[in-house]
Amino acid sequence: MKIMWFLKGVALFVLTPIFVFGQLLDPVHYTLVESPDSAKAGEIFTVVVEAEIEGEWHLYSILNPPDAGPFPTTFSSGSPDMAIAGEVTENEAVIAYDPNFDTELGWHSNRAEFRIPVAFRPELQGNHTIRLEVLYQVCDDRSCLPPKTKEIEGQIIIAGIADQPFDNFPDIAADTLSETERFELTSDSRVASGGVWGFLWLAITAGLAALLTPCVFPLIPLVVSYFSNQSAGGKKTGWGQAVIFGLSIVLIFTAIGALLALILGVAGVSQFASNPWVNLFIGVLFVVFGISLLGAFELRLPYQLTNWLNKKSHEGGGIIGTLFMGFTISAVSFSCTAPFVGAILAATTGGEWFYPIVGMLGFSAAFASPFVLFAMFPGYLESLPKSGAWMNLVKVILGFIILAAAVKFLSNADIIWQWGILTRPLGIAIWIMLFFLAGLYVIGSYALHGEKKPEHISTGRLFLAMPFFLFSFYLLPGLMGASLGIWDAWLPARQATDVSIVTALGRAGGATVAEDLWSDNYERSAERAIAEGRPLFIDFTGYTCTNCRAMESVVFPQPNIAERFERMEKVKLYTDGGQRANENQRFQFELTGTLALPTYAIVDPHTGTVLDQLIGFTRAADFEKFLDRGLERFQRVQLQRDSG
Repeated sequence: MKIMWFLKGVALFVLTPIFVFGQLLDPVHYTLVESPDSAKAGEIFTVVVEAEIEGEWHLYSILNPPDAGPFPTTFSSGSPDMAIAGEVTENEAVIAYDPNFDTELGWHSNRAEFRIPVAFRPELQGNHTIRLEVLYQVCDDRSCLPPKTKEIEGQIIIAGIADQPFDNFPDIAADTLSETERFELTSDSRVASGGVWGFLWLAITAGLAALLTPCVFPLIPLVVSYFSNQSAGGKKTGWGQAVIFGLSIVLIFTAIGALLALILGVAGVSQFASNPWVNLFIGVLFVVFGISLLGAFELRLPYQLTNWLNKKSHEGGGIIGTLFMGFTISAVSFSCTAPFVGAILAATTGGEWFYPIVGMLGFSAAFASPFVLFAMFPGYLESLPKSGAWMNLVKVILGFIILAAAVKFLSNADIIWQWGILTRPLGIAIWIMLFFLAGLYVIGSYALHGEKKPEHISTGRLFLAMPFFLFSFYLLPGLMGASLGIWDAWLPARQATDVSIVTALGRAGGATVAEDLWSDNYERSAERAIAEGRPLFIDFTGYTCTNCRAMESVVFPQPNIAERFERMEKVKLYTDGGQRANENQRFQFELTGTLALPTYAIVDPHTGTVLDQLIGFTRAADFEKFLDRGLERFQRVQLQRDSG
């Protein structure tokens, strides 16, 4: 009995993909391993910090030149009451060729130790906190993670005053100003501000939607029949067998995501996303998937494989037979799950290495859950609606939606190669046609491949068709150049050559077009910002970046954001296409330490220092705070520059 309850707990744990988020990449752990219990105010004493480095990652030496490529490890005081009072030293670093930066660099693997001299202000007494900040970056042989800042703390008692106290403390105002040396990073690829949770929800929704397709839904009775026959044959079944069955389905789908992550590497997914050949392949694949769901043909694995798996599941007993049954269900359902798996893997191209695994884990957990439940409780099968015409309706609707999604990927390749074929107006026209046709299909205006048109239109079909018709009409102003809000993120990007009646009328009426205010030249923008005494706002963006389009269509036009933009010099640099893409990409990494898109940096044009930094889709309120921080820090820097 205890084993059964343990298996239940394991099932809930594994089939709920939340546990993955504890594994987000943070491969360096810092510990203050040595510090005195007490010290005198103004006395210089040394603390020892140890860094534990996981796996194949390496942490860069404090001695690397700042312009060598990666960020060298740098320690600073995290408190105005304490100062770094001398030279920071480290254990001997390995000096070797780094393929990421094509040069020799110093780094630490597995473990590093740093000795940091510090001192507290002479006027302090009593209990105080040793607070250090470390800015660092780690890479492996193929890719790098963005730079990160961490705090390291310890306690100390300050009693008495040193005979010759250290006196090189920055004043409080200057220390506050040192905040401009830091920047903040937010997680990349946050789907509609939901972060990885938004992506997980997308994967789970795809898994549940796949259950409603004609080649998956009828498999549920097959599963119940298998487990019932096992019991009838005297073989022991129950919770344990059902959990193993579900885990086998999760395993086969998650392995696909893990394989993709292994092939692409940690940072490779982002580069994979902007490759025009990849976008063309995904777009064509979606067209094939969509046409398949419309009933033109059926995607199938070789029948020899599915028959062999089915035979093994019935020949084997106990755990082996159950595992083969899980693989059989995965193989037989391939023709209907392939479009959803393709959609999830395509969505991972905006994220980090764990997104393929998270996506497939969420998809497979949602997909497997009904099979597991009905294997545990066969009696519930009676309450399921019978498969029939309604399932084919769902299948066809999903086909139209997947064809609409194909437009995005095909347009990405079109923009990068500068063909000028799949423009924004044409993309909108295709969407209008697809969703209008979907609405006509729902109300029975036509049938597909031997289907019979419904004899009458039910109220349910009428209500289901209305959103498709309304959405088609909603898209019409987009043909004339009007903004479509969040939907612009999924349509071909705007181009200067697009015909826009709305823009033309606005210019005729004296209105200013926001896009005209953005520069594409960093050097020219920096000179202009210096001349006008304004900070520089850099938008590192991409033609293929969905979150970039979402920010530009939803967040940037808001009045509070636009007002703050007017106080900055703005430059937009594309890193995945155009004549300066490679140059812009190198500049982005040198400046921000990341290649993620979108990345926003507020920069002091005089020094090129990053005042604040933000990554990914962000809610308008948080983005407004980010702009305010950058403007405030620039004002403080400018004030100090003018007074000095």
